[in-house]
Amino acid sequence: MSETLHGPGALRTDPMPAWTQHHYGGIETVALANIDVPVPRRGQVLLRPRATALNNGDIRLMRGEPLLVRLAFGLHRPRQSVRGMDAAATVVALGEGVTGLAVGDEVMGELPGGGGLARYAVCPAARLVRRPPGLDPAVAATLPIAGGTAWQALELGGVTDAAATGGSPQRVLVIGASGGVGTFAVQLAAERGAEVWALCGERNRGLVESLGAARSFDYNAVQPGSPELGEGRFDAVLDIAGTAPLRMLRRLARVGGRVVVVSGEGGRVWGPIGRLAAASVLSIGSKRPLRPLAAVAKPDVLAELVGLAVDGRLRPVVERRFPFAEADAALARVADGHVAGKVVVLAE
Repeated sequence: MSETLHGPGALRTDPMPAWTQHHYGGIETVALANIDVPVPRRGQVLLRPRATALNNGDIRLMRGEPLLVRLAFGLHRPRQSVRGMDAAATVVALGEGVTGLAVGDEVMGELPGGGGLARYAVCPAARLVRRPPGLDPAVAATLPIAGGTAWQALELGGVTDAAATGGSPQRVLVIGASGGVGTFAVQLAAERGAEVWALCGERNRGLVESLGAARSFDYNAVQPGSPELGEGRFDAVLDIAGTAPLRMLRRLARVGGRVVVVSGEGGRVWGPIGRLAAASVLSIGSKRPLRPLAAVAKPDVLAELVGLAVDGRLRPVVERRFPFAEADAALARVADGHVAGKVVVLAE
């Protein structure tokens, strides 16, 4: 493929390879094809991804489920045909009005709606954070959505840095601790001095304990309501798995503690939205409030995560790295639902 710059920040190329889908469905709807290179609009930059991390959100968008998401992302087919929302990339062209970035800069961030499983992608410049030279692109790509969600969950749960505030260490329960968000939540809570308890699969207990969990339990044997967890023991409960009854989750928290509902199972139409709404209703007047989380892209939080990763205080877990030619297999692995940490697709 040829690349030619025409004027400052303008890039013209031949059609690019991309993993695309033209209707909602499973992995069978995704195929490698040649499509036009996207053109950065005002405030956007054109990127060449070096690594793209996959999230459960990519699978939801691929399937178009819950159906309610189609109102925002396309009724009959996804407006953005390329999956992959988290990327570490090189800036190759600038749209009008972009300042503070230059062609050749190494950056990372969340691509709205996707686009990372392609030779080129566009992203608003305001969403991007510079990638330090010592941070592996595959590691950097894991941080925006999963790391950002974990950070925002801890903030919403009132989990503070005990050393910085002079308070007593808090006890935090992470349900769904071995996935992308969970592995970050365990580490970030432990980094704040919390005593972390974790629910995960039996095979991943050693992993979450190595990340900072003081105690771990096999979720097939121990669930909210089990005597091992008791009642009223936790300052914060982070529900990432999204399957436990809300009233049972609330009983886990002490008076004044909080339950953060990060996700949830649900029907094909509403998905987790009904569960998140129910959490809000149950919290009215409660001394153990349930707080639904609607995580958003926060570059300032991403910059904090980058600093922790560079300092070695945050260790993103990458279960497997797939080559670009096997991006469909990477999507299938995430769709399987049992990934420990993150799956990353490397550029050609």
